Amino acid sequence: MRTERTAAEQQIADLLGTARRSLDLSVAFLSRLDGTTQHLEVVESSVPFIRDGATQRQDTSFCQAILDGRLPTVIPDVKREPVAMALPAARIPRIRSYVSAPVTLSDGSLYGTFCAFGFTSDKELGKRDEALMQVLASAAAVVVEPEVRAQERRTEIEDRLGRVAAEGGPLVVLQPIVDLATGRRVGAEALSRFPADWERTPDVVFAEAHSIGLGHELELQALAGAAAHLDRVDGYVAMNVSPATLLTPGCTRLLGALPLDRVVLELTEHDAVEDYDALAAVLTPFRAAGLRLAIDDVGAGFSSLRHIVTTAPDVIKLDRSIASGVATDRVLAALVGSMVAFAHGSGARVVAEGVETAADAAALGALGVDLGQGWFFGRPGPPEALGPVHAASAGSRSPAATSAA
Repeated sequence: MRTERTAAEQQIADLLGTARRSLDLSVAFLSRLDGTTQHLEVVESSVPFIRDGATQRQDTSFCQAILDGRLPTVIPDVKREPVAMALPAARIPRIRSYVSAPVTLSDGSLYGTFCAFGFTSDKELGKRDEALMQVLASAAAVVVEPEVRAQERRTEIEDRLGRVAAEGGPLVVLQPIVDLATGRRVGAEALSRFPADWERTPDVVFAEAHSIGLGHELELQALAGAAAHLDRVDGYVAMNVSPATLLTPGCTRLLGALPLDRVVLELTEHDAVEDYDALAAVLTPFRAAGLRLAIDDVGAGFSSLRHIVTTAPDVIKLDRSIASGVATDRVLAALVGSMVAFAHGSGARVVAEGVETAADAAALGALGVDLGQGWFFGRPGPPEALGPVHAASAGSRSPAATSAA
């Protein structure tokens, strides 16, 4: 028996212990049937040679014969059942009594079996024992189903993302960012796009990727796709990355190969930073070489202003929930005005996201917001759809380019 069990496995073991004691049999187990193999996932046994993890061919098992209807669910004396005696387990480990109940999940699918057996016949085994096993099997199904669903979810995500990763990562499009005072483009944000039939927003897809350990790989592919646009457009390109991915060696290598004075790195406010010192250690040499740092989704995240104060970003990006509708909402206007004052007081520029109307664009400009991004200025699309940047900001080291992030 394995020395450690998960909490779910221990719950199953407790149910098996109840079965073994109540039926006075030698071994009880939960098995998973995968179509070819019977896996004894959890075993409670009075003998040492039958342990968790044992396997056997499914088509030669007592359980499969019972599921097929070739054997009854309760077998008091295996020697009286020719079909059972022909199976390997009747010889080794010499099973002589057997009780089995199917473990069925909530959708009606068969997971496996909940079984107990003895090495001697037991004429007392009967319907009452069968009923007990059915109750215990139902309880086992409740315990195992969450893990089954979690594995199904993982497999589905891996299959979807695997296809995207094999093709080089998500499609990366660009959305213009404009100077609100002039209406001229100064840069663009690189945005990831996934197949429409997934019916998932990019943030959900990245969260799914991180939940199964593929998040860093997917983010780095998206960053590489964004970086590939630098040679195709002028102005700066804003690229999104999570704090955790930023700390990976792969991200360090990727950033080290870029023209950093044309890159704005956006960290979302939604993601917690576990180690600000480590984040600063990674960012400091890149920022010294010209990289600008932006905090994205400000106003929509769960974090406090510490995220902004500690990282001292060059850019604060107001979430669309704050910027959209500001022309007709005095509360939003007051909030935007206070954020502009805070940002400018700390030396940061302000970008408003989700600008969809001329009225909002004008109101944001009047409140001191520096730059705007949204459908009013252009939808995300290929690099060829972008107009040229303002002539004064085309140079990577010009004052306009340095401040336009």
